Parts: sequence; C-alpha cells; structure tokens
Amino acid sequence: MIEGRLAMAGLLLALAAAASALAQPPADPIDSLLRLEAPPVPAALPPPPLPPPLLPVMPPPRGVQAGPLPLEQTGKTSDGPPTPADIAYDERLRASMAASQELRGALDGGWSVMAGDRELYVLELADRKGEVEGAWRDPRRAGVSGFLDAVERTDGQIVMRFAAAVVTLHGAAGRWSGDLREGERVERVTLWRRGR
Repeated sequence: MIEGRLAMAGLLLALAAAASALAQPPADPIDSLLRLEAPPVPAALPPPPLPPPLLPVMPPPRGVQAGPLPLEQTGKTSDGPPTPADIAYDERLRASMAASQELRGALDGGWSVMAGDRELYVLELADRKGEVEGAWRDPRRAGVSGFLDAVERTDGQIVMRFAAAVVTLHGAAGRWSGDLREGERVERVTLWRRGR
C-alpha cells in the first residue's frame, strides 16, 4: 500500500511539472531581440575647430622677385638674401668639390681609342692619386664591354690591358698615341678625351 502511494505521489509530481511547463509559452527568439534595451545615445561631439585666420600677403623685399626665376637670370633670388648658414653651407660644398678635384689625375674621365677617324674602344677611367682603373666598351659590337684588367703607368707611357687587347701609349698633357694590339694585329691609335 505504501508502494502504491509512493507511485501515485511520483505520478502527481510529474503531472504538476508537465502542467507548469505547458502553462508557460515557449521562448520566442525574435521577441527576445525586440525586447533588448536600446544602446545609450552618445554625447554630442564638440564642434570642429575654426580655421586659423589668414595672414596678409606681404610683398617680397626689394631686389627679391616673387615666383620662379629663369636659370639665366643671375643676381636675383626668390628666397631673399642668403643667411649666414646658407653662406657657410655653400662654402663647405665648394671646399669639398675642390678637394675632390685635387684627388683626380690627368687620365680621369671619358676617352676614345681612335684609329684615324674610327672609334675602336670607349674608356671610362678613374685616376685617383696615380692609381688608374676603369671600364671599356666596344662601339663596333653592341653589348661588348668589361673592366680594365691592368693599367701600368710609367714616365710618359701607359699600358692598358683588357679583353684580348693591349694599348700602349706614349705622350703627355692629354696627347697620347701608340699601338693597339689585338691578337696578332697591331694598329696605330690615339687616345682622345670624350666630350671636348
């Protein structure tokens, strides 16, 4: 009899739980989204700053031209007179250029090895404190170029070796002449400075 009462009590509890579940409506996801509170409204932004006041345009000082200046117009500047810092900077540039020029030797620059009016080789030489090095190009054949293998300079004579050529030159003061030997062929040549 106790067992029957316990079974009945369990059944009643189950029915009560089912009845309470049926009494509550199922959760609606859309309704739960709509019931969310609205986010807080941010505080008003401060107004943008006012632009700075316009300064009056002053005419350039006397002797100074406003706007661009042609290169050939000397003695005028669009910047006004140079400051002491500008003058010191220009003097340092001139001193550096003079020191660089003092390091260059007589062979520094571009040269052509000529046989009559035919240009056989183009040379670009760097002559620094008596040491000569450089590069060569053959204008008769496109894309054929390289570096000088060796340059030997003695009193009044220069011997340059590159590729399959040896150029032996005699002279001074920018007037060099001698022989070009390519294999078994020997040809009289002169060395001319390019761009002059």
